[in-house]
Amino acid sequence: MHTTTTPTNATTPTPIALITGGSRGLGKNAALHIARQGMDVILTYRSRADEAEAVVQEIRALGRQAHALQLDTGHVGSFTAFADTVRHTLAQTWQRERFDFLVNNAGVGIHASLMETTEAQFDALCNIHLKGVFFLSQALLPLMNDGGRIINISSGLARFALPGYAVYGALKGGVETLTRYMAKELGPRGIAVNVVAPGAIETDFGGGLVRDNAQLNAFVSANTALGRAGVPDDIGGVVASLLTPANRWVNGQRIEASGGMFL
Repeated sequence: MHTTTTPTNATTPTPIALITGGSRGLGKNAALHIARQGMDVILTYRSRADEAEAVVQEIRALGRQAHALQLDTGHVGSFTAFADTVRHTLAQTWQRERFDFLVNNAGVGIHASLMETTEAQFDALCNIHLKGVFFLSQALLPLMNDGGRIINISSGLARFALPGYAVYGALKGGVETLTRYMAKELGPRGIAVNVVAPGAIETDFGGGLVRDNAQLNAFVSANTALGRAGVPDDIGGVVASLLTPANRWVNGQRIEASGGMFL
């Protein structure tokens, strides 16, 4: 009796994650956690190519492949050309046509009261945190594998209100609603979409206020159940874990990682 056996040398391609703003802060930390989970990484940077290349080298030291690409996520008109660059990078570096995971992480912080906020500040925040997320995802989805994942980044400021963050918080609320619509519309492709909402984190974001302002840091610590402000390592692991097979059934959800801020 003749039996057919399946070759044992077949291998599953290494997943590839694309993370925007991956050269520093939370994005860098998430990129490193993603690499430690056994994935390759394409990361973007806006202006500091040296910082991005340093992260690429750290990822390669972990035994994973990585590549850095320049992108201003607030410049929607550049997204078509960026998608072409991603396509070329996939072909040249991985000999593949598609990637698996998209993390819309890039962001900026502008602190201004309602009466002080200018139209230029409003537009800059909107272009990066909402309009950019929508249209970059739209531009890259044709290059994503079915069964992939998208993670958008929100903020605890979409749940609680602190003076000076009205525009930022409102836009992050928009991202959370957008995430549910993306999950609904991309479900037929098997693409899960979730949003991670960090609390106050000690990085250089927004001028490094939480990290460098002792009074603000103490305020955050006093209003967080776990008694301290967050650090990048509190967030990167959450992002990476949502890309693993163990969390394949999590979809359309808001995951807040704030240590229990303002409970």
